[in-house]
Amino acid sequence: MITSFFKKSKSINFIIVFFIALLALLIGKLGVENLVLDVSFFVKLAVLFAVIFGSILLLNFIVNKNSLTQKDNYEMLLFSLFLLLITQSSQHSNVLFSNLFILLALRRLISLRTLKNTKEKLFDAAFWIGVAALFYFWSILFFALIILSLILLSDGSLRHWIIPFLGVLAVFILSIAVSVIYYDEYFRFIDQSFSVSFDYSIYNSLSYIIAITLLFSFGAWSSLFYLKNIKKKKKAFRASFVTIIFAAIIAFLIVLIAPNKNGGEFLFLFAPLAIIITNYIEVIHEKWFKEVFLGILIIAPFVLLLL
Repeated sequence: MITSFFKKSKSINFIIVFFIALLALLIGKLGVENLVLDVSFFVKLAVLFAVIFGSILLLNFIVNKNSLTQKDNYEMLLFSLFLLLITQSSQHSNVLFSNLFILLALRRLISLRTLKNTKEKLFDAAFWIGVAALFYFWSILFFALIILSLILLSDGSLRHWIIPFLGVLAVFILSIAVSVIYYDEYFRFIDQSFSVSFDYSIYNSLSYIIAITLLFSFGAWSSLFYLKNIKKKKKAFRASFVTIIFAAIIAFLIVLIAPNKNGGEFLFLFAPLAIIITNYIEVIHEKWFKEVFLGILIIAPFVLLLL
């Protein structure tokens, strides 16, 4: 019943995802201490929600455009549920913006499979990753996806290998220029949180433990089948599926090394994990198991709100 409801693209699916994402943002923001409900707060709330819902729509576009799933909208539902599962992920505007730019970069990288406008796509992807790093430094690790894409394309062109570095350099130069003009400082716009941390004590709460366990156990189990089924995909699309699994690995690495463990670091994991789990749901043959699997993912976030 649940799976059949989201199996086809319907406007009601977008409405449901809209309200789940809004609920996640409201709970996340209203949980902040010393909250002042003024005009400024609601303006910022509207902007952040536009970023969140824009990210969800962008994810849906990437998935449908590149046939990463069967166009059943599960990935949108899962992304919004992950936001509700770890509501702290929507509290930090810098991470929300950074994740949006990473999705823009991912869109360009996955479209490299067409072998059209390769130079522009490589530059754009590197540029967006550079912009993402301005908001959250460790998102620069996603630059590895560009290297991976070039390897998968088996492209020996030296120009193609140089272009991504020029994209990041362009962001660096522009950020310094704007910083000098407006603030008379060189690195005002650059996130200088270069440190790493392996202190996971912040996760030592029942809600965090349940959410992280659910996220990683379902993600790891789905990844096994995802990797197994990559060979069954059309040859032209295999590189796209490999890119997604590596994006999940990089996002997991960011979670491990994030200097400030505040829940926001999990946001980078939501999009690739939503695609991976969606692919697993689509290959489950037992209808009852598919319903239970998706049902747990839907119910769990709402149950955790009561803890």
